[in-house]
Amino acid sequence: MASQSKTPFNVDAPRWDQTTFVGRLKHFFNITDPRTALLSNSELERAKELVMLCRAGSTPPGTTVEQLHYAKKLYDSAFHPDTSDRNNIIGRMSFQVPGGLVITAGMLQFYRSIPAVVLWQWINQSFNALVNYTNRNAASPITSTQIGMAYVTATSAALVTAVGLNLSTKSAPPLVARWVPFVAVAAANCVNIPMMRQQEIIKGIVVTDENGNELGHSRKAAVKGIAQVVVSRITIAAPGMIILPIVMQRLEKYAFMQRKRFLLGPIQLVLLGCFLTFMVPAGCALYPQTCSMEVSHLEPELQKSIVDKHGDAVARVFFNKGL
Repeated sequence: MASQSKTPFNVDAPRWDQTTFVGRLKHFFNITDPRTALLSNSELERAKELVMLCRAGSTPPGTTVEQLHYAKKLYDSAFHPDTSDRNNIIGRMSFQVPGGLVITAGMLQFYRSIPAVVLWQWINQSFNALVNYTNRNAASPITSTQIGMAYVTATSAALVTAVGLNLSTKSAPPLVARWVPFVAVAAANCVNIPMMRQQEIIKGIVVTDENGNELGHSRKAAVKGIAQVVVSRITIAAPGMIILPIVMQRLEKYAFMQRKRFLLGPIQLVLLGCFLTFMVPAGCALYPQTCSMEVSHLEPELQKSIVDKHGDAVARVFFNKGL
């Protein structure tokens, strides 16, 4: 890109109002678009280059605002916001629908036998561990040992929960057994995400003022951000894993479905795809990506540091909560 022209366009300004749920929903529908996961690395790198040029105040002549919006969409879908490194494809939020579709379908379909439960919960936690690592707050590095411990702990929690509930619900109504995978997933998320992001809790994450100026590190901010991510992930899984079993159980009772049971699998897959297509962006949109806290809710030492340097000028701090 040889010749460049000055542009006043702010490529990092939200396209939609991020203070409202609807605005955040539109934003996450944009960046979790599964189609972006199919693009080549070279196309993604070109998008990143255009975003970086725009940030520097220059863009190639003839570049339109829509082209800049599209480049930012690809950048947000594939690159980490803290490091600008390209994320592995499986860990990207744009891969959540196809990846989650296959794994959730497996957990819902093969929930009766212990070996199947163990296999699918292990696959799910392996997938989750990679997603959690990819979407962490990268300002807080984590060692390979800590990653391994987080993976083993979360996987063990999911397996113990799933197998234990599977055994204890043998005589329960069939619908209760169908809900076991969701309980296991929810329990594992409560372990997997905090463990994978434990360095943020131990050392704190960077908090800034509204202009992006660093003010220090806060453990309380990390806890708040991680808690919101846990709620978001459970919310993403809930409709497909709670409502869909009810739908499938009722479908199975119809005479025509009894005659064409081979259709149950494809129907479940299509319905699950519909749930995930909406719930992935909806779950991500529950809370703003840039989270905030009142200074008075921070650690006493950080409060004192901010007040000593800025007085009453800084009332709230801001930080990236991760996804």
